[in-house]
Amino acid sequence: MLEIELAFFDENISEWLPLYQGKFVLVKDRNLIGIYDSNEQALSVGASLFGLESFLVRRVTKEKEEINFPALTLGLLYANPTHSTYSTRTNS
Repeated sequence: MLEIELAFFDENISEWLPLYQGKFVLVKDRNLIGIYDSNEQALSVGASLFGLESFLVRRVTKEKEEINFPALTLGLLYANPTHSTYSTRTNS
């Protein structure tokens, strides 16, 4: 997942650093879609453009940041929001 986008990011980071350091880039396939001031802005645009398709949002920094997908790891991306795991029953 995201191998193409990550490779494209790694290939272009040295060019982007002087231009976009500290900004967030939105990458789809081998295309730079946009540059944003916040992670939230980039994610919002990515979601509106690509829906459930994968895309990469990454901050442009000298240090390589760890990528973490807690929702994916925990299976929350496939959760049914109409089915609550909270129960009002008590064990009395």
